[in-house]
Amino acid sequence: MPMGAARQLLAARWQPQPKSEIVATADCLGRILAADTHSPEPVPAFRKSTVDGYALRARDTFGASQSLPAFLQVRGELQMGAAAEEALTVGEAWLIHTGGMLPDDADAVVMLEYTQRSLGDEIEVLRAVAPGENVIQAGEDVAAAALVLRRFQRLRPADIGGLLAVGISQIEVLRQPRVGILSCGDELVAPDTPLELGQVRDINAWMLGALAAEHGALPIQLGIVPDQRQAYQRMARKGHARSDILLLSAGSSVSARDYTRTVIDSLGAPGLLQHGLATKPGKPTIIAVCAGVPVLGLPGNPVSALLVARQLLPHLIAAWQGQEPPEPRRLRAKLTRRVASVSGREDWLPVRLHVDGDPPLAEPIFGKSNLIFTLVQADALLRVPLNTGGFDAGSAVDVEIL
Repeated sequence: MPMGAARQLLAARWQPQPKSEIVATADCLGRILAADTHSPEPVPAFRKSTVDGYALRARDTFGASQSLPAFLQVRGELQMGAAAEEALTVGEAWLIHTGGMLPDDADAVVMLEYTQRSLGDEIEVLRAVAPGENVIQAGEDVAAAALVLRRFQRLRPADIGGLLAVGISQIEVLRQPRVGILSCGDELVAPDTPLELGQVRDINAWMLGALAAEHGALPIQLGIVPDQRQAYQRMARKGHARSDILLLSAGSSVSARDYTRTVIDSLGAPGLLQHGLATKPGKPTIIAVCAGVPVLGLPGNPVSALLVARQLLPHLIAAWQGQEPPEPRRLRAKLTRRVASVSGREDWLPVRLHVDGDPPLAEPIFGKSNLIFTLVQADALLRVPLNTGGFDAGSAVDVEIL
């Protein structure tokens, strides 16, 4: 089964049931709104000046010019954060600062540049101003009860600022999907463990967790289980109960010690949907949905596990969050070496980019699927589609930026 068909199969057989939670708005960057949100109040809540100047009645300046200024009496200075004690009357003005609240009956602000001091508390206004000039009206940014953000909006810094501006300090967002990650293998030990002969550090769980977090999910490390059916099944069931998406790393290749398929089928209906993908690396991948939880049985080789998860996991997380599947960043490049492929299989190959030239160059990095530094050294991935037979050196190809 091609990778694209695998994504379609999961989408057809899994209906996400996301839950929501109340979170402090200031902590919601990147979170997904659970419901349409309306403003409880207008923004701004009062009329304010956009300049430093004098708040006045526009009609008191009609006809004013440098040769024939309008003379106004200054009542005083409006302090920031305070309202005028009294309303304006004919021929009066208040000194006001940018963002200050206009007094009652004032309908415009003249900039300081168009005034000059006269005798005592009097000023000369050297040009006429129109009603509303240099004034932000109450509710001009957002009216009370206006829809400000829609359900499934991913919150950006500006969105958080807008919510706080209308006094929404807590907001209902979708709970981050919990991605449970269980590693299986007698040879595996924790990354901080000194190695003995034959042991391998479990890096898959932490790579997959980082991938989940990168796409807005909450990784749950379920630990390492030995190649023993009962232990594997027990830990998988515990992980399934705690997870919205479950990843099982290793044990999916056909062998006498392969328990992953039977363990997955024991987790609930419909169970296994597909065992094996037409992709390299990642051919022995298992795809399942068990009691409402999508389950991926990933190869144990680090490169295989990460590349397969990169093609499937972000789509599952996006579906949970009501989002469109993410589009990878692509770059057009010129291949430096021939890349061969087998017909009927989709190949993924790490490449190193040389961007000094035009077009950029993509240099293939050849290596086995258990060599993680083939990915560490890579800048992008080259996809060789089904039935193409590969690419010749010098071919123009699209690569996906890592």
